[in-house]
Amino acid sequence: MENFLPSIPEKRYFTIGEVGDLCGVKPHVLRYWEQEFTQLRPMKRRGNRRYYQRHEVLMIRCIRDLLYDQGFTINGARTKVHEMLQLERDKKRNGELLLDGIEPIGVAHAGEESPAEEPLASFSAASPDRFFYVRRELFEIRDLLSAVH
Repeated sequence: MENFLPSIPEKRYFTIGEVGDLCGVKPHVLRYWEQEFTQLRPMKRRGNRRYYQRHEVLMIRCIRDLLYDQGFTINGARTKVHEMLQLERDKKRNGELLLDGIEPIGVAHAGEESPAEEPLASFSAASPDRFFYVRRELFEIRDLLSAVH
């Protein structure tokens, strides 16, 4: 599936037309999938214009693969997406999830202090470790916000 689709540019937001081109589906299909897959919630701006984020583009590619390439029905794909997301949540809770090559949160190597005990101010602005802590905090905020909904 992904071999035939263009790579996703490094952008924060994508219009529905851009997502359609990146995922190989028409905009009306994307609007329909928003109704069928509750995980797809693009930000809407003036005039109800949709703006998708990178994780939503990846989710759409996954849905496309399930429907078009693997032959799932809408109900089957909805169930499969729910199972995949639940598995990721379970992995994250168990500390098994690796995020783009970053070790699980809260895991310290032998002889090292726990990352949670080190203040952010001790890192230089260009330090990759600084991004680890910022990313961890953003994921925690996202989890808190998703628990509210």
